[in-house]
Amino acid sequence: MKILFLHGWNSVVGGVKPTCLKDHGHEVLNPALPHEDFDEALRIAQAEFDQNRPQVVVGSSRGGAVAMSMDSGGAKLILLCPAWRKYGAARTVKAGSVVLHSRGDDVVPFADSEELIATSGLPTSALIEVGRDHRLADAEPLAAMLAACEFGRQ
Repeated sequence: MKILFLHGWNSVVGGVKPTCLKDHGHEVLNPALPHEDFDEALRIAQAEFDQNRPQVVVGSSRGGAVAMSMDSGGAKLILLCPAWRKYGAARTVKAGSVVLHSRGDDVVPFADSEELIATSGLPTSALIEVGRDHRLADAEPLAAMLAACEFGRQ
């Protein structure tokens, strides 16, 4: 499956999460997004999406806000501790989106994801509580991210 992975603020291309997806046989598009220019990050992400048409878009933290702000067509959105309050203007996500978040997150409040799910009219099951911190880089959240990407796969 082709997955567009959008990294967070001050994160790097080729980190633990996109590597996990690659290691499980997925084609992962992982563009470098500028840290200080949200509009440019959005432009880069949209261009990558438009050129490659992935089936899934995974956005981590600030990358989650980028994913929410772009036109992702019929692709599934998987958001990891999305920092939507701090970045971008999108305040809802489309049907079928999944949010993974840790109550132990000290960067983006878990309550932000609860509000996002409610405001978007999604079922509470669309918010998966997982992990110990903001990074979601341990075995359990990585497995949950992989499962969310692969759920409903043809």
